Amino acid sequence: MKTVLEARNLNKYFEKPVLFHVLKDINFKVQQSEFVSIMGKSGCGKSTLLYILSTMDTGYKGELYLNDKLITGQPRDELSYIRNKHIGFVFQFHYLLAEFSVLENVMLPAKKLAEKSNTEIKHDAVEKLRILGIENLANKKASRISGGEKQRVAIARALINNPSIIMGDEPTGNLDSYNSENVFNIFKQLSEEQGLSLLVVTHDKDFADKTDRIIEMGDGSIIS
Repeated sequence: MKTVLEARNLNKYFEKPVLFHVLKDINFKVQQSEFVSIMGKSGCGKSTLLYILSTMDTGYKGELYLNDKLITGQPRDELSYIRNKHIGFVFQFHYLLAEFSVLENVMLPAKKLAEKSNTEIKHDAVEKLRILGIENLANKKASRISGGEKQRVAIARALINNPSIIMGDEPTGNLDSYNSENVFNIFKQLSEEQGLSLLVVTHDKDFADKTDRIIEMGDGSIIS
């Protein structure tokens, strides 16, 4: 089984106002097509960990590997490229551009990556919308669709560059149970049918219980 993401001996300290050891010797792997959730009380370091794993925070000790390649210590522009190409993000708030159409929102990360023509990007974006069952919304403004639909658009946008892994930070935190269930089913389908790896920070026990594995955190450590 291919390892997509690996954290080795990750440690993180906050310096101010006093020295605080926020992440302590974090070690784990995420395999290809594995759907993993991270749980733990508020303040246990989940979001800090996700920030490091997503390459946004580089002020840590230890090593981070993506597709068996060491990404710790890479220059900023290389990390930006890795983030855009290999990691898809789905947050609690969808961060769609309200005045843009659904299709334009989904195309944005691919335009930023600039490895394909506009025509190809548009074709890919329509395909992602189709996978998520919302191709009929392509030309609607993002401000004109429902909350559940917005989260689907955010997932389509996360998929546009065919990432190795999707990282979610409370992706169902703002949704009712019906839409939460929908998002879970979409993620499950992506892992089973597209071989995509998923790593999701969540407070939702029902959601986490249905994932392949739960990483439980407490006081900056992995406890199970």
